[in-house]
Amino acid sequence: MRSFEAGETVVRRDVYRGGRVWSEQALRVVADSTDALVTACVPGAELRRPWRYVQACADGDRFPRCEALEAMAMGESELVGGVWQDTELLLWKPPTAWFSVNAFYTSAGMRNWYVNFEHPIRRTRGGFDTFDLAVDLIVAPDLTRWHWKDEDEYAQVRRLGIVTDAEHRAVDAARDQALAMIEERTGPFGDAAVWRSWRWGPGWPVPRLPRR
Repeated sequence: MRSFEAGETVVRRDVYRGGRVWSEQALRVVADSTDALVTACVPGAELRRPWRYVQACADGDRFPRCEALEAMAMGESELVGGVWQDTELLLWKPPTAWFSVNAFYTSAGMRNWYVNFEHPIRRTRGGFDTFDLAVDLIVAPDLTRWHWKDEDEYAQVRRLGIVTDAEHRAVDAARDQALAMIEERTGPFGDAAVWRSWRWGPGWPVPRLPRR
């Protein structure tokens, strides 16, 4: 599969077993190399998500998120359109890692790092496929503090069989790898000052999903 050019729009898809698409997100390519694919997002960028998850985000209620995971386990995947909100995003995804490193930005600058545990990348003609594995690691901009996020949801996807035993072992190994990267200042964490100063280019168009 070809490499992507800087400035291209690509689509990140979360794809569950059997090829069911769980989400789609339009991103702008920042850089693509054998080390990692780096993409970015900005408020207004188009996406599609499960309607129960969208409801949970709108209401600030975690219960519909639990329902969305149960629906996934049962084979339901009704998606609705929407847009990315509130933050700019820079995403670093190595080809074989079971996680991506993300940075979120507000008008005040970098808000936090966010390590998202997910399947290794599978490139497609229009972007890449992965699958979010629920648990995340939130890291302070200066790398001095961190905490785990959504351990309750991770326990739920384990109970539901959404995350298999083999995937669980991969996540455990990936947790150690991510923490080692922070400790050793490797990957994006080795260029933390550059990442903290990054912002969305003022002339860049807002990413759109392909028309259906």
